[in-house]
Amino acid sequence: MLRNAPGVSRGFRDILGRQEEGRPVVPIRFVPRQSLRRGLPPGDLTTSDAAPREPAAISVIDYGKDTFEKHDQLTADQCVSLRDSATVTWINVDGVRDVDVVQRLGDIFGLHPLTLEDIVNTHQRPKLEDFEDYIYIVLKMPRYDSERRDFIDEQVSFILRPGCVLSFQERHGDVFDPIRERIRGGRGRIRKAGADYLMYALVDAVVDGYFVLLESVGEQVETIEEELAREPSQAVMRRIHNLKRETILVRRAIWPLREVISSLSKNDSNLIEDATMIYLRDVYDHTIQVIDTIESLRDILSGLLDLYLSSVSNRMNEVMKVLTVIATMFIPLTFVAGIYGMNFQNMPELSWRWGYPAVWGIMVVMLVGMLAFFKRKRWF
Repeated sequence: MLRNAPGVSRGFRDILGRQEEGRPVVPIRFVPRQSLRRGLPPGDLTTSDAAPREPAAISVIDYGKDTFEKHDQLTADQCVSLRDSATVTWINVDGVRDVDVVQRLGDIFGLHPLTLEDIVNTHQRPKLEDFEDYIYIVLKMPRYDSERRDFIDEQVSFILRPGCVLSFQERHGDVFDPIRERIRGGRGRIRKAGADYLMYALVDAVVDGYFVLLESVGEQVETIEEELAREPSQAVMRRIHNLKRETILVRRAIWPLREVISSLSKNDSNLIEDATMIYLRDVYDHTIQVIDTIESLRDILSGLLDLYLSSVSNRMNEVMKVLTVIATMFIPLTFVAGIYGMNFQNMPELSWRWGYPAVWGIMVVMLVGMLAFFKRKRWF
């Protein structure tokens, strides 16, 4: 079945499944629905998403040069003691739709109501906001979902405070496991640096996730090229359109990210040390590489779509050429048969003993002559 074919995204598989089962098809939205927030005051935590509100899960990693502690399943009130910790603290929240937890953490760490509103409403454009006592960053985090067997992107928000980083994710699962292993094992300079370096490492992990996503798209593009060269089909065209849609979504997420990283690397905030700026500029270079790769893939996909249309057109031309040759060969034969099918009394060949074989001979000679002429002209 087409919806089980490799390379077909989860959204497109759902559409095909609904069509096969006779259910109504829900169109894929490129513009998020925001009508539920119409008329609400600024800073209201009412979400525009109809997804169920699962309880938030809070995990904390507190570390220094020679110390490391990890705590899971904490409550928001238990984070109060970590607010002014002398070590570096990373507080991660999975489940931003639990607005009570987000509101409580905002009260503890002094977050602006507009920041909390952007955290719980997960259709934000990647951006950076400097509130003097903390920096707020919104990114789109791509990752591979092993259960759905598809790449998904979700909003992740970072709050950088003195000695503390808060991250808010939509659901459980992220691309930060290598960062956790580096902190646990004390590898690199992350245990020796401050919270600003931790924030850099998290942002860098998000950007690296785009390389994994684009590598998968590149492999699918190579597969489509082979299939187009072998036999173009409607299924291949649908996969090309699906990949173009995915590259558009990735491009929409990565272009504002370039502005965010650029602003971050040029920020004169006291929360970011000069030594960290060098690493942020390196992330900016990676972002440019991702953008260049996306543009290249978009050009390739556009070329593949043109190649598909050309292949279909060429196949149609081949069919029409064969039919034209066949029709052309039968035109003179039909003319001869029409002449001797009139049955006039004064046609001398009608009473000739060898008239029938002679007509057949003339028709065969005409057919062979036309075939030789077409072959010489390389028309088939």
